[in-house]
Amino acid sequence: MTEVEIATGKKSNPVKSFIAGGVGGMCNVLVGHPLDTIKVRLQTMPTPLPGQPPRYKGVVDCAARIFRQEGLRGFYRGISAPLVGVTPIYAVDFAVYAAGKRLFQTDDHIRLTYPQTFVAGAMAGVCSALVTVPTDRIKVLLQTQPVSSGPLLYNGTLDTAVKLYRQGGIRSLFKGTCACILRDSPTGFYFVTYEFLQEMARKKSKSGKISTTSTILSGGTAGIVFWTLAVPFDVLKSRLQSAPEGTYKHGIRSVFRDLMATEGPRALFRGILPILLRAFPSTAAVFFGVELTNDLLKA
Repeated sequence: MTEVEIATGKKSNPVKSFIAGGVGGMCNVLVGHPLDTIKVRLQTMPTPLPGQPPRYKGVVDCAARIFRQEGLRGFYRGISAPLVGVTPIYAVDFAVYAAGKRLFQTDDHIRLTYPQTFVAGAMAGVCSALVTVPTDRIKVLLQTQPVSSGPLLYNGTLDTAVKLYRQGGIRSLFKGTCACILRDSPTGFYFVTYEFLQEMARKKSKSGKISTTSTILSGGTAGIVFWTLAVPFDVLKSRLQSAPEGTYKHGIRSVFRDLMATEGPRALFRGILPILLRAFPSTAAVFFGVELTNDLLKA
């Protein structure tokens, strides 16, 4: 919710939110993709053989090896997929959120309750997840393919999309849809946290206005809350989307059973450190971009 909407109860504008969400999403990718690459590498590394060390010892070791073997460019591998897809993904997220809020706003003076905000946010999460799946699938494959064992299987976003379509049609591109929806299901908490912190900041402000610092802190905290809840589903999604066809016959259920049998519950939180390290700055960037765009559209 923009500063004006908080202060005056102005009804949400889905069209403006669509534009602002797209800009915010681009900010998210540019800030958070390097840590996302590390996260995916940690989540999808194979289980080591008895007596053998894991491929990566942790976040620092993974980052160091990527830099040594692939250079700075390695951290941005697969970025074109989310960057191209991020505009519709975040645009849909914020537009559906705004539309959901409008369902509860019969006039400009209606202030949403937090349960209503949660419902609107949950609707946004489900809708944006459906848009996210193909770009997430492509991104994960590009981030995890080996770079030192012969020619690359996938050469960029378009090449990956074409090859996936030839291998299994649209279904292959949308592999992991249920996992994506589950991963994005805590979006209601994401928006509730942001709205609550922004409202608290407005009340404490003598001028009744919300500062850029408050937007960054509120957005970053919302990201931490969301990803803390979403990590287990994200691990399952990454495993499923990076696996060869036929590996998991029953989708996310097969991934879960295999993970519990071979690595135990702890594996559900693999990669949580880079996720949380990324969550604050990348989500803060989203809301900064959204609020900045809203201000420009309002001018």
